Amino acid sequence: MEEKVILVDQNDNPIGLMPKLEAHQKALLHRAFSVFIMNEKGEMMLQKRALHKYHSPGLWTNTCCSHQRENETNVEAGKRRLQEEMGFVTDLQEVFSFIYKAPFDNGLTEHELDHVMIGFYEQNPVINSEEVADWKWEFPENVKADILQNPQVYTEWV
Repeated sequence: MEEKVILVDQNDNPIGLMPKLEAHQKALLHRAFSVFIMNEKGEMMLQKRALHKYHSPGLWTNTCCSHQRENETNVEAGKRRLQEEMGFVTDLQEVFSFIYKAPFDNGLTEHELDHVMIGFYEQNPVINSEEVADWKWEFPENVKADILQNPQVYTEWV
């Protein structure tokens, strides 16, 4: 089944569905989410995207991110992908959303209204190697400093 994304206006009102690749080829605004998992030490769980991803392969990013399905809440979508990519589920809370547009060298563009969620977890994930190449815990201030030094190893949206 071809994955579709929810096209939205600037206010997150749905305006249609489109195959994911086509939306990225046409740079159309669509709904997405990003999950950030923290532990009690204040570290953030990062994942390294699988090397076969059609954009941003092998780059470090937040715990997981993807696109909501039709009739799926943001939190339901976040929990679904957290389980699929990282092998666990935890409570998530939506904290804010933002719009960004990032063109890639391969002609695709991410143009997303991204819903950001946070959750807490203390154990190691059981990663799905089809989605994730590696993972690590890192303090946010270290991630911020490393992004400034090595932006080429991180996704646009982290």
